[in-house]
Amino acid sequence: MQNALFVGVSSQVALQRELEVIANNMANVSTTGFKSRNSRFQEYLMPVASADSFQRPDRRLSYVIDQGTALDLGQGPIEQTGNPLHVAVRGESFLVVQTPGGDRFTRNGAFEINAQGTIVTSDGYPVQGDGGPIQIGPQETGLSIGPDGTVSTNLGVRGRVRLVTFANPQALRNEGANLYASDAAPQPAGLAGRVESGALERSNVKSVVEMTRLMDVNRTYTMVSSIISRLDDLRGTAIRRLADVA
Repeated sequence: MQNALFVGVSSQVALQRELEVIANNMANVSTTGFKSRNSRFQEYLMPVASADSFQRPDRRLSYVIDQGTALDLGQGPIEQTGNPLHVAVRGESFLVVQTPGGDRFTRNGAFEINAQGTIVTSDGYPVQGDGGPIQIGPQETGLSIGPDGTVSTNLGVRGRVRLVTFANPQALRNEGANLYASDAAPQPAGLAGRVESGALERSNVKSVVEMTRLMDVNRTYTMVSSIISRLDDLRGTAIRRLADVA
């Protein structure tokens, strides 16, 4: 009976983790370039029982283990904005931005020009070009960004937005502000790195799917809680009856 309680608790812990992932996806349904995550779980079979003095051996117990979350790199919807500073990243490439903690990676192509003439993201992080941050002079006009990330004005080419890929994008870590960090060095995207100017990639979160997952998790959590409660009542009843017999 005690083992059944432990199995139920392991399920509840996993469901709580999945609920957190779903909530984060729903909170970012309107975040530019956001990539959703999905929970991954694994079955753990307990090889031995705590009591081994029975004539018939106990069967193996199946627990739930949280194996982290998988990053969904599916392309989000492309929305035309007409703003020449906006770019939508195609494929699995990432933009590189400069933060106080070093280079970070994002799909947020909502660029702006700050007071110093630097192209930055909507959160104010300088966008990295092949030679560092890209500067635009106050007198320059006709800014455009080509499919390969080349930034041009009436004075010519001002730089090229740096696009990178990763051998294992699933190892990317979320760091808030729609940024990712990686312990592995990125690789130049090359011909695979393409952007669409005057457009933004919206979040790839499917709100209907996430709401369905949310209802499933709540229903399962309620069912497991009911089972644990009945098991606890059954244990209490057994203890009382044993005391009466004694």
